[in-house]
Amino acid sequence: MKHCPGQVRYLVAIKELTETEEYVRCVNISRHLGVSRPSVSKMLRCLANCGYVYEDFCNSVVLTPDGEKAVDQIFGTFNEVYTFFHNFLKLSDEAAHEQAIKFITDFPQDTCERLKAVVRRTLKRKE
Repeated sequence: MKHCPGQVRYLVAIKELTETEEYVRCVNISRHLGVSRPSVSKMLRCLANCGYVYEDFCNSVVLTPDGEKAVDQIFGTFNEVYTFFHNFLKLSDEAAHEQAIKFITDFPQDTCERLKAVVRRTLKRKE
């Protein structure tokens, strides 16, 4: 499933915030991504229309089952790309995270898949 770069950034942010916060609110996403609250509301409306978050996101943002599947798919790619930037290129955690997000949102999906394959093969050889 193809997601636009904005959807990917927001879905990653929601997933990351879910792991550290009891409730994910618009203001948390706004701070996490460094965007305005109206921008968050607009994207959440888009994500709700796609079926990735529940409609009532005013109190708390919660991923739907389809949203969870989308996040799993995104993180399948993100984790491999992050490993490349962090372990292979020796970027800091923060820089590797930022570069991995840029990579998975800006490069074609087939390029991401190729990088994932290279990372997997290289890690297998090291074992």
